[in-house]
Amino acid sequence: MKKFIALVLFLALSVIFIPWLQPKGHALNQHQATFLVGQKMYISNGQATAMDVPAFIQGSRTYVPVRFLGRALGIPDENIIWDDVAQTVSFNPAGSAIRMTVGSNLLSVGEQQRTMDVVPVLAGDRVFVPARWLAEALGYEVGWDEENQSVLVGPPGNLPKPLSESSDLPVVGNYENLKNLLANSQDKVSGLGRSGAPSVMMNQGARKEMADTAQSAAGAGGADYSKTNVQVEGVDEADLVKTDGSYIYMVNGQRVVIAKAYPASDMEIVDTIDFAGKNFSPSELYVDEKNMIVIGQTSVYMDMPIIMREDSKKISTEIYPPPYQHELVSAIVYDISDKTNINKVRELDLGGRYVSSRKIGSSFYLVVNRSIYYYPMREIENPQPFYRDTAAGDEFVDIDYGNIKCFPDAVQPNYLLVAGLNLDRPEKKADINTILGSGENVYVSTENLYVAVTSYQYGIMEDKTGFLPMPRPAVDRNNTRIYKFAMNDGKLTYSTKGEVPGTILNQFSMDEYNGYFRIATTKGEIWRSDEHTSKNNMYVLGESLNITGKLENIAPGERIYSVRFTGDRAYMVTFKTVDPLFVIDLKDPGQPEILGALKIPGYSNYLHPYDEDHVIGFGKDTIELGQKGGKGEVDSMAYYTGMKMAIFDVTDVTNPKEMFVEKIGDWGTDSELLYNHKALLFARDKNLLAFPVSVSEVKGSEVQGGFPAYGEFIYQGAYVYNIDLTDGFKLKGRITHISDQDYQKAGSYWYDSEKNISRVLYIDDVLYTLSGKYIRANSLDSLAEISTVELK
Repeated sequence: MKKFIALVLFLALSVIFIPWLQPKGHALNQHQATFLVGQKMYISNGQATAMDVPAFIQGSRTYVPVRFLGRALGIPDENIIWDDVAQTVSFNPAGSAIRMTVGSNLLSVGEQQRTMDVVPVLAGDRVFVPARWLAEALGYEVGWDEENQSVLVGPPGNLPKPLSESSDLPVVGNYENLKNLLANSQDKVSGLGRSGAPSVMMNQGARKEMADTAQSAAGAGGADYSKTNVQVEGVDEADLVKTDGSYIYMVNGQRVVIAKAYPASDMEIVDTIDFAGKNFSPSELYVDEKNMIVIGQTSVYMDMPIIMREDSKKISTEIYPPPYQHELVSAIVYDISDKTNINKVRELDLGGRYVSSRKIGSSFYLVVNRSIYYYPMREIENPQPFYRDTAAGDEFVDIDYGNIKCFPDAVQPNYLLVAGLNLDRPEKKADINTILGSGENVYVSTENLYVAVTSYQYGIMEDKTGFLPMPRPAVDRNNTRIYKFAMNDGKLTYSTKGEVPGTILNQFSMDEYNGYFRIATTKGEIWRSDEHTSKNNMYVLGESLNITGKLENIAPGERIYSVRFTGDRAYMVTFKTVDPLFVIDLKDPGQPEILGALKIPGYSNYLHPYDEDHVIGFGKDTIELGQKGGKGEVDSMAYYTGMKMAIFDVTDVTNPKEMFVEKIGDWGTDSELLYNHKALLFARDKNLLAFPVSVSEVKGSEVQGGFPAYGEFIYQGAYVYNIDLTDGFKLKGRITHISDQDYQKAGSYWYDSEKNISRVLYIDDVLYTLSGKYIRANSLDSLAEISTVELK
């Protein structure tokens, strides 16, 4: 009987005091909300909603703006009453249900009064209340997510999941909310910088598996042929040139050229797909037995709206900003089963600029960034991202705001679009994922796609009231956020998120292996000499992207120049005046450790595994020179000179050695290989190493006027080496497409000539070099020329 009376009393009090808390169409206390500290947004019922002030921590309590907490829990604004005279906020029209007073620790809930351990505060024109006290008074449970620094509010026993465990991203919802989110992204409190150069990284398998992927395959024409230098077998990357063992497919200016390449003595052009005058510039392609995918960029000019601008003298009407290009990325799929009758199958167009792509079997993934031209003084022109998939129709489709998701702690004026399609089902519509945010670096394994975004952190300082959070630049606090998506047959599903201190160099800074995600970062500034100087780190994250192991503060005062993961081992090159090569053991994900280090002159921009116990480094040679500082002291500085290759022996991981070294040219020498791994041809079973290079040499002293001398141009072409662990690098020969007359006309410098070799590949026993002007076939054994086709 007592329990029954208590239940009746509880229900009666609920009816008396808080019936108005139930919006129409919603059950009482059924809302969920997440407030991120320092972020001007909250997430409620699956939508990220902008606020004009952020939640913050004062002492040991989290404060949230009272009106936005009410909205997040479904309470209409008219039921949140502010009494400016009494400095009181109440949650019903009569002011008798729930009431809090600024500066007072008393919380009125009906006729009851509770004593809080903190007080509501007034900062600017906003009232901030302690989240836990108010939410619990409204019948909600409150939790704290330490990892993501956020307050979780939900019905008892049904809190929202932490952001790192949530199975989906929140949506934008509507246009007004988009504008508010973008307005907040301009504030440094949101802490995000602009995106850098996009890049892509593949999952890597065991060390031996990687070393044995010598970019070769069996073909219907030649017995074997080289493939694009990728990160893992089975995950293809687009490139300028592809071969299937019989034909060569090549992007050549505004066209794609298909050449019958095998046998080499009968080499000829069999077809050309010309895009001249079609407002399309091809850049990369894929090829398999049936399909060719050509990826390129196009654009459409669009006018911006006319807006009113007011100055001190008059109101004028002007177009601002001027007309701009509306960028499009196109992926055109062709059926190449019959080389004499190549047919277009479908076209996928995404509004934006090309980031990268991947092809895994019959699944194709395209990643695009699209800038949002946001200006506070006007409406957003074309605010919705759009696409066209000819498998579904010929019209462009605007993506609805309810289908646009966002990185809640990384909003930027940019859309990240990831499209997936199944090449075996050309009639099936592409799967389009759209996120408000930017993908700076994208890593793709055979099962997962990771988006890495730099987060420029800012500290919180108090205003004169002592409570309002203000942005303050924080030194040495830049982080990298990682968002994980599962891939399956051309579809992507959001999995989880994680965060690590520091920023990454490029795609090779990331790796996935045996369910763990590994990432190498640099934190701090290389020019500083105090505690905030640059330091390098290695982090291991679990499947939910929580940090399970870390190795920090490697090589203080230097920064990462290259990283290579090979199974349970990682190689890291840092540099300032010398090149330390660190060997890092990752066998125990919870306890990464340095096994050994080697310090040598120069540095490696790219590391490529030779086998389990040997690594090839490609980079620059350096010389160390003394320079007088501002107070007359002599500082040692390193200057790069020519190109350098080295074979490192890591058989004894505690004592890595530089076995062989090869140097090419002087200052001015350069190779695309140093910034694009696709320019490398390496086949260990053939003892073959080749790449394009432009060579400059110094005539006279290497040091002139206290600085390294800049060399004069002498050669551009392919350097072809025999490589093994007995003799190291042995130059087999050089191949150039530049004529003797062109060399005679060349001055001290060279230019981006159409005769510059950009790729080297092989089919069976023939080596092919490709430039914008020629495809040339040479004997792989003697390098004697077999035939040349001019690309007219």
